Order: sequence, then C-alpha cells, then structure tokens
Amino acid sequence: MIWKQFLRFGFRLLYNELAWTYDTVSWFVSLGEWRAWQQAALPLVKGSRVLEIGHGPGHMLLALDAAGYRVTGLDLSPYMGRQAARRFKKAGVSIPLIRGDAASLPLADAVFDTVLATFPTEYIANPAVLAEVHRVLGENGRFLIIPAAGFTNPRCLYRFIEWLYAITGQRKEIFAIEPKQNWLADAILQRFTDAGFRVEMDQVHLTHSVVTRLIAYKDIG
Repeated sequence: MIWKQFLRFGFRLLYNELAWTYDTVSWFVSLGEWRAWQQAALPLVKGSRVLEIGHGPGHMLLALDAAGYRVTGLDLSPYMGRQAARRFKKAGVSIPLIRGDAASLPLADAVFDTVLATFPTEYIANPAVLAEVHRVLGENGRFLIIPAAGFTNPRCLYRFIEWLYAITGQRKEIFAIEPKQNWLADAILQRFTDAGFRVEMDQVHLTHSVVTRLIAYKDIG
C-alpha cells in the first residue's frame, strides 16, 4: 500500500510540478519510442475535428495540427498546459488549449469527429468520462485510445525497462498488451459498451515494441 501511494505521488508530481521532466522521463522509459507509440494512433483518426484528452506537453497536438486536423487539447494540469503553450509558440502555431476535467467537458454536444487519449491513467474508463466523450462526439465519431505499449526485443536493456514497468504497476493497467489475458479487461471494456460504444482493439508492431490501440465507435443507426 505504501509503495502504491508513493508511486501515485510520483506520477502526480510528473504531471504537475515536475512536468518539465516529462519528455526526458518518457524518452527514457520508452528508449526513445514514446512519440512513435503515440503516433500509432494517427492512421485511425477520423474526420477533421479532433479533441485530445490529457494532452501533456503537446507533442501529439503538434503532430495532428501538422497533419491538417483542427485540434483542441484538454488537460487538468496547468503545468502541462504551460509546457504545451510554450511548445506551440516556439513552433509558430495556434492550438486551443482548455484546462478541464474529462468527466465534465466544457464543450458543446457533437462537436468532434475523434477524441484521442494516449497512455491515459485509469480515469479514462470512468463512466462519467465515457459519457462525456460520447456526448461531444458527432455522428459515427470515434474515441481512440493508446492504452499500452511494450518491448519485444530480448536484449538486457529492454528487459530492464520492462522490469521497471512491472514494479511500478504499469503492466497491471486496466488494459494489457494482451487484453483478453487480463481478467479485468472484459469488465472495463463493458463500461464502453454501457456508454454506447462499440469497441475494437488491435496492435501495431514496431521494430522493438508493440503498441495496443483501442477504438470505441459511436455508431448511429
């Protein structure tokens, strides 16, 4: 219990007061793969209007903007908001950022074609969050999540990183790399169905890793 509390405190610092270290930490734990893992979502983005929940330091929003999407970012952390805003200013782009809670989105109904979240914590399966995402998605919109990624390379360094994921609980997330082998996965995925989504999951294999993608469709008719 104390270990879990310590980890939660560490993650809270990483997303808030220590947000300036986020890029370095994410690069280390992914051995430089973090942005490639995030961008595995890009081929599944639908439509032109995209909301990213938990935008962090803003890299994915920049990638979406460069690809021609009309993007908006939302994050509860003011520290991440400042990190992203500085990044956008340096890049010479203007992307709307909202500080807010995903369980109470300050947005109108049916205004996005895709809602995106990469490597979210367990809040993403909160029924209130799922209801809000369903509300702001337009007809036949989709909720796209990158819930997990892991290394497939057997070399010692990769095994060490996988060990770090294990001891910090990141391999016991609500979504596993092999979701049907996670006893909790079916119960969690049922929440998406209850919220009105049709769910599919697939994987993208990179050179040294595999990325899990969850696509929740808001089907109409």
